[in-house]
Amino acid sequence: MGKIIAIANQKGGVGKTTTAINLAASLAVLEKKVLLVDADPQANSTSGLNFDPNSASKKTIYEVLIGKVEIEDTILQCEIPQLEMVPSHINLVGAEIELIDVPERESVMKKALAGVKDRYDYIIIDCSPSLGFITVNSLTASDSVIIPVQCEFFALEGLSKLLNTIKIVQSRLNPSLTIEGFLLTMFDNRAKSHKQIVNEVRNHFGPMTFQTVIARNIRLSDAPSHGKPVILYDAMSAGSNNYLNLAKEILIKNTVTE
Repeated sequence: MGKIIAIANQKGGVGKTTTAINLAASLAVLEKKVLLVDADPQANSTSGLNFDPNSASKKTIYEVLIGKVEIEDTILQCEIPQLEMVPSHINLVGAEIELIDVPERESVMKKALAGVKDRYDYIIIDCSPSLGFITVNSLTASDSVIIPVQCEFFALEGLSKLLNTIKIVQSRLNPSLTIEGFLLTMFDNRAKSHKQIVNEVRNHFGPMTFQTVIARNIRLSDAPSHGKPVILYDAMSAGSNNYLNLAKEILIKNTVTE
């Protein structure tokens, strides 16, 4: 039975999609069978893995959620053999309205993924940068959630809203949902303030904070424009090394807890 991990933060620009793409790719390189689900209407994970969101517009997560296609019919093979993905499209913004009268509409994603969960070791969901219907659906479907936290002054601003949403999902929809970890991103070792934020987050969240910190890295930033995860774009880069370390940390943690 595969583990479903959502990558969520309603604050934009924190490295959420970068983490979704590169964690999924790193787990795949480490010989795990991985499915990346792009649940963000911006479809950045889709384009970041060299798929055109418009060309896949009839078979995306949107069509799955509104019941037009089965999830099996949307899955695309990525360049890394062990990595597959379900693409997204801007149409996804309309899903909330279209599903307003559907019974148990918060569990539509969970029901869709149930049919393929056994095929994968990990399913990674790139959530929308909001706390709306699609994110709640993703959290309801997930076993755990990774929360990217940018190393900046306002890093913890708004985090309470996300944690409150997680508590609501836990109490009403998905009691087994856990926090996989808080991931510090966009770290600059030269910035004293970044080091202070790392310490602040670790002091506040303790062992729930990943040991791996994602540093600012030009190759990591450039990789999506080439339609590749950083491990294919520049395997020797710091960004590639950071996400491989994160993947190993998650694998070790889940081996221990199994």
